[in-house]
Amino acid sequence: MNGILERTLGVLEYLADNADGVPMATIADEIGIPRSAAHRLLADLSRCGYVRQTRKHGDYVLTTKLASLGLIHLSSTGIVDIAQPLLDRLAETSGELVRLSVVDGDRLTWVARAQGAMRGLRYDPDMGMDARLSCTATGHAWLLTMTDEEALQRVSRQGFGAPEDFGPNAPTTVRALLKFIHAARSRGFSMIDEVFAPAMSAMAAPVLRKGNIAIGVISIAGPKVRLTEKRMLQLGPALLDAAAELAASSKASMHFKDQPLGRS
Repeated sequence: MNGILERTLGVLEYLADNADGVPMATIADEIGIPRSAAHRLLADLSRCGYVRQTRKHGDYVLTTKLASLGLIHLSSTGIVDIAQPLLDRLAETSGELVRLSVVDGDRLTWVARAQGAMRGLRYDPDMGMDARLSCTATGHAWLLTMTDEEALQRVSRQGFGAPEDFGPNAPTTVRALLKFIHAARSRGFSMIDEVFAPAMSAMAAPVLRKGNIAIGVISIAGPKVRLTEKRMLQLGPALLDAAAELAASSKASMHFKDQPLGRS
């Protein structure tokens, strides 16, 4: 990690994964830069309002400035304004967490959500994360729109991840992953059970415009005691309808309008 920009981004990305705060020396060691350089970068980021210290000479944490910039960008593209009513309706129908992720190059990032569960166990992960393609319903829904070769190339670039970080049914081989993708492709939407996380289930459908690559994915996730295989199959038509409706209205968003034609 040599350039100033790469180092700065490395610091920000590392702090994003460590919300409780990290000492300067640990940041430098973890991202592989000299401690003197880390000190200068953190001082500049603090001066610009992107990081702060939890106490004098203490741990560094991100401020909300980056999150604010992201929210401003999403608002200006119109993505959330278009999608939120559809997500709200699907959350009410399913009684579970409904999320929208958008395709941006090689990334598939969750940007909007609606929570349908009003009581009991609620599955509510943080937004702004990139979906792990190999072991999320969202990732599988995007991969089903590609050839097997294209899908495996995407996963290879991102990696499978450490098995201990996911559910007991997470695929760890190409053969296991292709089994998920082929099943999802045959029904038009993905389904997983204890794949991304123990005791959790999820399903997802790609948002497709005719002649275009997938521009996003809509997912439903919840505890497996409620979101059973039978329940997911029952919700399939509603999920596909929501994805089709969003696809039809997507040209109103500058983000979706600018998506390239054809496969990437």
